[in-house]
This record gives sequence, structure tokens and C-alpha cells, in this order.
Amino acid sequence: MAMRPKIGGFPVLAEILRQAGVQKNTWHLPSCQSIYIMENGAVVQQGQPLVTGLHDIPTFDQDALIAALRTDQNGLSTFPEFLQAAWEAGVVGYDVNFINRQVTYYGIAGEKYIEAYPAIGILHT
Repeated sequence: MAMRPKIGGFPVLAEILRQAGVQKNTWHLPSCQSIYIMENGAVVQQGQPLVTGLHDIPTFDQDALIAALRTDQNGLSTFPEFLQAAWEAGVVGYDVNFINRQVTYYGIAGEKYIEAYPAIGILHT
């Protein structure tokens, strides 16, 4: 995370994880549970949930999701703010495929939005 630039930082983080052997990352919202899948195993990271108790799941809103993505890509939100905005746009989970360089966002009724991200080079020092 320390190497991630404020603007356009996700492809940098994604490439670092890919080079470390992570093939896929699955996020579950609103629990903020993240599973990292590697060739020889997997690990789970439990983040701070976005909500607690009983809540209605927001309706999937692709335009709101794209707005949240662009806000994050332009360095105008923190990662927790992005997760909250994605949840409010009706995203209940997303998968990052580090091999194919794409992210698939899911709504509760089977809706999905797929976005590719660019390959980048990381210089090792």
C-alpha cells in the first residue's frame, strides 16, 4: 500500500500483488471480508464492516458505481470511502482477477459490471 500512488494507484497495487503470487482477490460487502487466492493456498483479511445489524441492501446502480470508481481512480477518496460508495451503489461483492487484469462487481440480484485495468511495470530496487 505504501507504494500505491494517490492517483491511479490500483494498477500499481494490483501488479505488486500479482508479482507476489496472488491470482484473485474476492471482496464481500458490507462485511469487508477479503480473500486472497494464491496458487498454493488462500488467506482471509477481515476489515471493519460498513454496517452492523439489519439493513436493506441498496439497489445496484452502475452509474453510481462508475462514479465511485472514477472518484477513487482520481485520488479523491480513500479506500474505505470507495468501499462505502460501492456498497451504496448496490455492490455486494467484487472479484479482482490479477491474471486477466479485470475487476467484476456484483449486485445482489446477479447484476454485474466488469472493468479492466492496465498492465504496468514495477521497478524493483
